[in-house]
Amino acid sequence: MKAKLCWLAAGLLLVVALLVPPGSATAASTRYEAEAAPAVCTGTIDANHTGYTGTGFCNGDNAVGAAVQFTVDAVVAGTATLDIRYANGTTTARPADVFVNGVRAQSVPLDGTGAWTTWLTSTVTVPVTTGANLVRLSPTSANGLPNVDRLDVTAPGPSPSPSPCAPPSASPTSAPPRVTVWLAGDSTVAEPSSGTTCPVGWGNQFAQYFNGNVAVRNSAVGGRSIQTWLYDPNVTGTKNSAGECVVSPQTYSARWQAMLDPTNGMKAGDYLFIQFGINDSTSACPRHVGSARYQQLLGVMASAAKARGARPVFLTPAAAITCSGGTAVGNRGFIAETNAAASANGVPVIDLHRLSYTLYNSLGFCPFNGDYGAGPVGAFFCNDHTHFETAGARQIAGVVARALRDQQIPLASYLR
Repeated sequence: MKAKLCWLAAGLLLVVALLVPPGSATAASTRYEAEAAPAVCTGTIDANHTGYTGTGFCNGDNAVGAAVQFTVDAVVAGTATLDIRYANGTTTARPADVFVNGVRAQSVPLDGTGAWTTWLTSTVTVPVTTGANLVRLSPTSANGLPNVDRLDVTAPGPSPSPSPCAPPSASPTSAPPRVTVWLAGDSTVAEPSSGTTCPVGWGNQFAQYFNGNVAVRNSAVGGRSIQTWLYDPNVTGTKNSAGECVVSPQTYSARWQAMLDPTNGMKAGDYLFIQFGINDSTSACPRHVGSARYQQLLGVMASAAKARGARPVFLTPAAAITCSGGTAVGNRGFIAETNAAASANGVPVIDLHRLSYTLYNSLGFCPFNGDYGAGPVGAFFCNDHTHFETAGARQIAGVVARALRDQQIPLASYLR
């Protein structure tokens, strides 16, 4: 009797298999709110028009390229359905291109909805790859996007289970692939100099947060802007007509060439973390980097990583300790530029600037007497307000590790 039931079950599965097109998979719907990390809104997060879900919506800037970006996960590659919930209180459509992992996949008109409190859904289908996918809605007119509430994604899921009569597979579970995390940055990321205990960059402490399948390669160097890191020693002390430091010859530094090496450099599945912005604000060459040039070079590095199958991640610069009354506050530049480059290149960004001074507030660093060599501040920072002791570097590295999990960056699956 049991054998007959197995044959009947197998027959039913065969009928299902014949009715389902080859390559089909079960689907699961996931909601991504526009106001919640790791979504990125080029504009403001507002809550002044009722009817939204979550805690608010993305009110994008009225400009071409003022995008909203979501990080969408897919178990397997295939076709995903995107339900874009939006409100357009004007009578004019606000069309947008839909980019997936930097490639234009679709366009969507996003017509007027009659009122800013009237929310409609526009549906498109796009291709996705296994793992994290960056889905960006980029307006094609100077009117920008409508208000975007959320993205509901029906992504391809795992294929139907085999016959219940089939014996369990004897094949062992495959081990997770080994991943290298490459770090590019300045002294707040770099290894300590030989024989010194301070400063210690957070990159020196990063590996301890991962399991044994992750190797961290720290190529950060103190005193570098993004341009000097990329082009050492070829950035001159002369500015061109655009106000940028002349690079001559246009030859990459040995450290960047090592990352680009086809045999020993970045490979598919690796990550490239990039954090600059502290030394770039210097007015004089060779460190000086202007806003547009900074964004351009971030794009160069991101594109090179993607071309090798690696995943770039941008970080805003770690904050120094600056107190306003009893509160630690931000004090770094190139925050907007880092976010703009992330949006333009479809790259996740970790706002380490905000996360670091938020950490200082949680540790009660403000107010203090200005002595960076004593007390809790002295145990965290060197004898300045910028560089870290080992204990401080460890906590900053922990902030970055937590951001991976909070922002659902796939590398988080390797965290201890």
